[in-house]
Amino acid sequence: MKIIKRDGHMVDYCPAKIEEAIEKANLEVEEEDRASSIQIKNIIKYIERLGKKRILVEDIQDIIEMKLMSIGKYELAKHYITYRYTRELIRRSNTTDQSIKELIDGESEYWNTENSNKDAKVVTTQRDYLAGITSTDITRRFLLPEDIVQAHDDGIIHFHDADYFAQNALHNCDLIDLNDMLQNGTNINGVMIEKPHRFLTAMTIATQLITAVNSSQYGGCTITLTHLAPFVRSSREFYENKYKKRKLTKAQCEKFVKEDLAKEITDGVQTFQYQINSMTTTNGQAPFLSVCLYLGETEEYKEELAMIIEEVLKQRMEGMKNENGVYVTPAFPKLLYVLEEDNINPDSKYYYLTKLAAECTAKRMVPDYISEKVMKENKIDKNGNGQCYPCMGCRSFLTPYVDEAGKPKYYGRFNQGVVTINLVDVALSSDKDEEDFWKIMDERLELCHRALQIRHKRLSKVTSDVAPILWQHGALARLKKGESIHDLLHGGYSTISLGYAGLYECVKYMTGHSHTDNGKGKEFALLVMQHLVDKCNEWKNDENIDYSVYGTPIESTTYKFAKCLKDRFGVIKGVTDRDYITNSYHVPVFEEIDAFTKLSLESEFQKLSPGGAISYVETANLTNNLDAVMEVITFIYNNIMYAELNTKSDYCHECGYSGEILIDDKLEWYCPNCGNRNHDKLNVARRTCGYIGTNFWNKGRTQEIKERVVHVDNKDA
Repeated sequence: MKIIKRDGHMVDYCPAKIEEAIEKANLEVEEEDRASSIQIKNIIKYIERLGKKRILVEDIQDIIEMKLMSIGKYELAKHYITYRYTRELIRRSNTTDQSIKELIDGESEYWNTENSNKDAKVVTTQRDYLAGITSTDITRRFLLPEDIVQAHDDGIIHFHDADYFAQNALHNCDLIDLNDMLQNGTNINGVMIEKPHRFLTAMTIATQLITAVNSSQYGGCTITLTHLAPFVRSSREFYENKYKKRKLTKAQCEKFVKEDLAKEITDGVQTFQYQINSMTTTNGQAPFLSVCLYLGETEEYKEELAMIIEEVLKQRMEGMKNENGVYVTPAFPKLLYVLEEDNINPDSKYYYLTKLAAECTAKRMVPDYISEKVMKENKIDKNGNGQCYPCMGCRSFLTPYVDEAGKPKYYGRFNQGVVTINLVDVALSSDKDEEDFWKIMDERLELCHRALQIRHKRLSKVTSDVAPILWQHGALARLKKGESIHDLLHGGYSTISLGYAGLYECVKYMTGHSHTDNGKGKEFALLVMQHLVDKCNEWKNDENIDYSVYGTPIESTTYKFAKCLKDRFGVIKGVTDRDYITNSYHVPVFEEIDAFTKLSLESEFQKLSPGGAISYVETANLTNNLDAVMEVITFIYNNIMYAELNTKSDYCHECGYSGEILIDDKLEWYCPNCGNRNHDKLNVARRTCGYIGTNFWNKGRTQEIKERVVHVDNKDA
């Protein structure tokens, strides 16, 4: 008989351990309450007569308690339960101690690859991780029910960001209301920040505000350049007044104003880019920031906005210098370029910006593209109007919202948190019985629902004092001191996310087909997605909380889920035979499919993932084939809400090679030019889960990156 331990590993059955545990409890009670050696042996025989090939260690402990009570040893049973609980505390404490030791020693693959944008050797990152280990321990022991912890450990669900959950003040991600903070003033650490009068000042203040906000939550955040455009006009007026006083000709004034304004925009964007990448938040990394480039957000300041967008794209295309002084691809900020009638056609006024964006994408993997046309078809507010707005961070989308004045509102809103269901485990647990599949699905969804309720209830205790920059000084609200954020958690103002992962493997196991097959595979996949949406709507209607289906960006969790599935179900060809599972609704990375078919198919699934989704196509080096990039961008505009192009932009410090760093069969990275395998001397940038990672990945994600097929080659144009 094999014993399944709490971490999923199996060990040989050992009756001596049962005897030892009961004898230790015997020592804690009076002699007449003790179990005799014969009674102990009978309990052991009962367990062995069950004839099980495998049994959970918790089930054995339950049997021992039941048998002790059945022979009248109630006091002994009570002490055995106490012993069991004490052992559990020690076990968890030892696990925490071990995690801390592995982190500090720097020898743990998990900590060194937990986040592709965090360097676990750096002291600020270690400090964040150490706090996270403690938070996770408290969360597991005191804040979550045992069945949710067990389901998380077994890879049945994933309770995200447990390393921040002990602090009930923290939420997931948001759209920063930079307009409110810049126009009306704000406050950082008790210091009043008044409205800036120049663009350069506004850009400097913006980076400080972003860093402060990012340190007060744990997910990604997004700003829009539209909120900075008015300050370009302020700077122009400053220069106009300056040169008018010098009694120059009109032509001279216009020339000098244009030159000075262009320089200030260049300096402002450069300041922004350098500060965002050089600042460190309390999370131990640069601010996890996305920047929206959307001309349609303003008519009044559209020309000024276009000037900023152009400069941002130019500087991002150039890249940032690494320690060797070579320009490389930075991870942040992520850029979100909105495609619209004013910039998508060759005769559009701002088409030149889209061409510039395409060139930037080919070289630096950004920007990503949002189709105003498709988004307005997908995102309909209660007044029946289509809305377009950016995601929070890499992919988390708010649901449409109209304020009391009847105006759409997005900036100043946020997401409360995520719990993810492992769809592959649901399928495998059903053993291909469709009736059992839906039954198990509902059981697992209710588990996620309860976990999400715990997240919501914990946030509902928060007052504005815990993060003044967020709740009192304009980033998300202007609440009074001590005022509760409770109302902001209801009525659709904020969202809370039901994540999902592994749709492909789920469908493959249940139907024998990929969800790319226009038959049973796709049909079943759409049923699964609709079921998730229906559940979220049911919870929303019952609780007035905006539950939303979210295509989870599982970075390290893809490896964890894959390992758990192998432990629970063994290796199943085409389902559990890799060290990763497929993100959200994506076509699996190894499936041969052209870019346009992929985007068309995934567009159908984006509609059923309103809380967050992003699609991508993998491309060859297209820096010399911008026509191909433009063809994909145009297709995105007409067919899918949100998508990106994944190119390769790496650098080897040893030989100066610039191109694609490769992965060998042992999942080790190496330079194809000189063979260098030293991670410290390789700059590698890959899109990981909607954002660019630069610090390497765990084995599961590395295998996934290695197996990605190219959807757009140079010959495809």
